[in-house]
Amino acid sequence: MIRSAWCDDEAARFRADFSAFGVDLAERVYTSRLLGGDPGLVLHGGGNTSVKTVARDELDREVPVLRVKGSGWDLGGIEPAGLPAVALQPLLDLRDCVSLSDEAMVNAVRRCLMDASAPNPSVETLLHAFLPHKFIDHTHANWVLALANQPDAELICRRVYGDRMGIVPYIMPGFDLAKKAAEVYEENPAVEGLILINHGIFTFGDTAQIAYERMIEKTALAQKALLEVPGVRVDAPAPSVLGTVAPAEQQLWLNGLRSALINAPANIGRQILVLRRNQEILDFLEREDLDDLACRGPITPDHVIRTKQKPLILRPPAEADVLAGYFEQAIADYVAAYDTYFETQQTAKQTAKVKLNPLPVVFLIPGLGLVSAGKTRAAAAVAADLWQQTLVVQRAAETFGRYQPLSDDHIFDMEYWSLEQAKLGKKKLPALAGHVVLVTGAASGIGRACAERFADEGANLVLADRDEEGLLRARREISKKFKVGLTAFAGDITDPAHVTRLVGHAVTLFGGLDGVVSNAGMAFTGPIAETTAALKASLEINLLSHQYLAAEAAPLMRRQGCGGCLLFNASKSAFNPGSGFGAYSVAKAALIALMKQYAVEFADAGVRAMAINADRIRTALFDEKLVAERAAKRGLAPDDYFRANMLAAEVYAGDVADAFLYLYTAEKSTATVFTVDGGNVAASPR
Repeated sequence: MIRSAWCDDEAARFRADFSAFGVDLAERVYTSRLLGGDPGLVLHGGGNTSVKTVARDELDREVPVLRVKGSGWDLGGIEPAGLPAVALQPLLDLRDCVSLSDEAMVNAVRRCLMDASAPNPSVETLLHAFLPHKFIDHTHANWVLALANQPDAELICRRVYGDRMGIVPYIMPGFDLAKKAAEVYEENPAVEGLILINHGIFTFGDTAQIAYERMIEKTALAQKALLEVPGVRVDAPAPSVLGTVAPAEQQLWLNGLRSALINAPANIGRQILVLRRNQEILDFLEREDLDDLACRGPITPDHVIRTKQKPLILRPPAEADVLAGYFEQAIADYVAAYDTYFETQQTAKQTAKVKLNPLPVVFLIPGLGLVSAGKTRAAAAVAADLWQQTLVVQRAAETFGRYQPLSDDHIFDMEYWSLEQAKLGKKKLPALAGHVVLVTGAASGIGRACAERFADEGANLVLADRDEEGLLRARREISKKFKVGLTAFAGDITDPAHVTRLVGHAVTLFGGLDGVVSNAGMAFTGPIAETTAALKASLEINLLSHQYLAAEAAPLMRRQGCGGCLLFNASKSAFNPGSGFGAYSVAKAALIALMKQYAVEFADAGVRAMAINADRIRTALFDEKLVAERAAKRGLAPDDYFRANMLAAEVYAGDVADAFLYLYTAEKSTATVFTVDGGNVAASPR
């Protein structure tokens, strides 16, 4: 059962940490974070909070203001800046308006900001203003929604809450809802909050603690009412217990689904899949009424912009050779149904909206789990989080009575509401958003540099290396710098079974694979006639490991039907071998031939293959002793050895990473050998 997380010591710490902003705002930030930290109350920007306090204007006069959550802020990590101050009296004056369009409301509220550069206040700012209470909290508490999405929701809520909560019928957020909420409160000023049918819950109080603990208490009452019906569960969504690699059959499902999305006529580019799988989800997907229950609509209309109004339920056939056609047809059918929904609503409402992307976002696949899609892993994860909450609420609501959310006409209004769409923002995504790139040797050197360069362009990364400690460190450090999907999978790249698991891990985590930077390598020295054993070892790591990876990745890319790119880290030694470096040079020369063979055999699938020949890069490949020996043979100091090229310029790992990125994006190039060595005529391809 839900319990209050208020802690006097923590509240005191917030008052101290934010003392410059005053006690009111400090406590408002504290309880906002408490609400935002509970996914059963709000998720991903949902909900809002406010406090009525004072601020000083340019003449140093005290002005009554409403500090209310601003657009783009999440309650779980909100700061004082996320609660912009809005002059209160002009907001109260707006209640005298007979009507107020959304555009006029937004303009009026924005004109009342004390700081013109502050984010837009919540679309529910007027509701917070028209209620007289100092602190007001609003959430989409799961268990309240299980009651508020019933055919007789008002009657149920009155039975549960008596006269302690006002009941507000569903109205779109905005001016009309704000007026109605205030009227419901004024009918019984003793109420401690409001239940918004099909929407959520508001609680209020004279202190932040009272408003917050009323939210917890009212949610607990909803839980108690639900539990009175045998079979109802009110536990929070369980975490995913997915392993690192899905079974081979399910990998085909994920990859086939991603391929069908990318290649659909309503193409929006490459997408990332997120898989959620635990016993709770799997049990829900085996319900006999799944197709009906899951498709009735979202638990609160706010979710529609991130999940669409319905998921796509898939039951892939066992025959692998018909999978592609199955996914393509299922998506085509979903798009056709969405088009009908759009045209029906357009006609009924006599509007002229621009149709949004019609592709499904959430997929329910019995036997596999809950899958979501997005241009970024973060977007896909948001949809997955919301739907994990959805299935919990649907299960409880249907067991309690009947889950009955808003009808399509209301959902359409919310989906195409300009103020709701504004929450998603119009920020341009990086060039490689939606791409999945696997980088071997990623713990250090060129591999690490490649990982950072591709992440900077928005690519989702699978990092591989046999150095597990170094790999995990690289993952931690890269994740702090770049907001991309990122996973690490340590192991021996010369083990074909490990490589199979590695590629399977990419498919399980992201749905597919678009690029490989095959970077693993090791230096071997000694006279060629005396290094047969070393040659075998060199061929294993410097040639065959690349073959193992390419042999897994290239057929996968062919199946995806949207091209791909294999990039190999070769060496100038492939064309200009050095004395005593034969075991290394022979393997690298063979790697060039391997690259060309893949270019020839997979060009028809749009899979490109290229290699980079770099030289004299300060990486772990050459330890200090080896560098000193090779420099001495040339009569050079170690530092001069790295500048001994035509340009007299040292080449860095980042330079090689830039070249790999260039080749990846050079869509009209394949079978290319690209040199990054500062200039070495003897090593140039010919």
